[in-house]
Parts: sequence; structure tokens; C-alpha cells
Amino acid sequence: MEPIYLHHVEETAKASEAGGQFAAMEAQGIPVPRIRYLFAYKPRTTEHLARFTQEVMRGPSPLSPGLREL
Repeated sequence: MEPIYLHHVEETAKASEAGGQFAAMEAQGIPVPRIRYLFAYKPRTTEHLARFTQEVMRGPSPLSPGLREL
């Protein structure tokens, strides 16, 4: 897969704690979703967005999680 446009973000993310997960995914031929690099680049900045997304997607709702994924 081609590197993301923001090369510094990708390099910094690969050097972070999540870098091992990224390397394992790539070794298995699984492409790393580009949004994961942004989340790993500045985790303190994105932790609120991650919690919000989890609550919206996985919290109580009349819609099933599968339907919310659409």
C-alpha cells in the first residue's frame, strides 16, 4: 500500500506504541486503515473522538451495531 500523504504522521505513528500492531498487520498482508495512523500520531488529541465513536457505535441504541456500521 502506498504511504499516506502526510509522511511525518505515518513515520511517527509507526514509532509509537501502536507501531507493533501496524507491523504485525502489514506482515500478515492486512492493510492498515489510514485513520489508525492519525489516531496513533497524537493519541491524546484523538482519545475523545475514539470514545465518542465507541459510544455512538456500541452504546445503547434501537439500531443493531451492524446497522450502525453502515
